[in-house]
Amino acid sequence: MRMRFCIVAGVALLFGMNSLAALHTENVEYKQGDTICEGYLAYDDAVKGPRPGVLVVHDWMGCDSYAKMRADMLANLGYVAFAADIYGRDVRPKSPQEAGALAGKYKGDRPLLRARVNAALDTLEKQPLVDTKRVAAIGYCFGGTTVLELARSGADIAGIVTFHGGLDTPTRDAKNIKCKVLICHGADDPYVPATDVTALQDEFRKAGVDWQMIYYSGAVHSFTRPSSGNDNSKGAAYNEKADKRSWQAMKDFLAEIFR
Repeated sequence: MRMRFCIVAGVALLFGMNSLAALHTENVEYKQGDTICEGYLAYDDAVKGPRPGVLVVHDWMGCDSYAKMRADMLANLGYVAFAADIYGRDVRPKSPQEAGALAGKYKGDRPLLRARVNAALDTLEKQPLVDTKRVAAIGYCFGGTTVLELARSGADIAGIVTFHGGLDTPTRDAKNIKCKVLICHGADDPYVPATDVTALQDEFRKAGVDWQMIYYSGAVHSFTRPSSGNDNSKGAAYNEKADKRSWQAMKDFLAEIFR
């Protein structure tokens, strides 16, 4: 617990957050079909009354300490944050190989992926402190793909933000998107083909989606996750500048859609 506090406090200083906020955090069980999931709820209990809610969708490593840290950071900004659990309770990959297999399972079954993320959204919106007219979702890597699927499912939310997410469009049903979209993308990401980017943008234009896409120079995949290391040649690496800039872009986006 002490180490986790130090990590969160350090990130708070890096991003200029109020590290002294009185955060309430808890694990929350919920179900999608017969599957029990366990997400993570965070909010500042010093703030009174309903406030916007933000769903956080994890990368391919599942609902781990990184996803929870991002939820804490959002709670420090005054939001009710809920870190989703797409894989199910106690399903936490122990290696990139396991993570790849799990992520591939859900990316290969978009209806199941949409059902899982919508179950998490429903859980967030049932929290008594959430203003259900002001809800958004953000996602990292696999989670970026997932929040795009949430939007494509026609979810009635204000916006989504993807950070270094997959951008492939197998269903091509952007016409269902009701919310605003912000895509934060590493300009040198080798895991997202240029053809995927072009196809997504063309589809969004034809569907009349309100979208923005920001490219971060020198950034590859997973640029917001410190544990990715700093070797761009591996295709995934942390980039502090892109991390801070994309977080600020998200803050500005949320301020716009929640006003």
